Amino acid sequence: MRILMVAAALVMVTSAAMTSGVMADDDDAKGAQKLAMQGRDDYWHCLAREYSRDSNQGKSEQDFGRSVAGACPSERQYYRVALLDFLTTQYPTIEGDAHLATANRAVEAAQKDIVTAFVKHRPPQK
Repeated sequence: MRILMVAAALVMVTSAAMTSGVMADDDDAKGAQKLAMQGRDDYWHCLAREYSRDSNQGKSEQDFGRSVAGACPSERQYYRVALLDFLTTQYPTIEGDAHLATANRAVEAAQKDIVTAFVKHRPPQK
């Protein structure tokens, strides 16, 4: 009887430890997701400030694209790193190079979206 109680206690302790490990992993993933979303938002806000600068009036699509590509370096890097961390946490079995490529594509997509908005909303050339 005593062995049964010890075994039951051991199962309960092991289950609790495994559950807290899963919860910690879940907390890590949620934290990483929150940081990635914050990084995305910060980068987008910075790109929006770049978009609305008066000095961009009259720029060609190519000139504005070059300007955006060089804008917001710290926000861009933070977004890239936070997204990379989230992807690594969420998908640990996938190689890091694939996560880096995904993060780089996300940064490029943000830049492309801002350039597209710039082109669509600029006044027509006279």
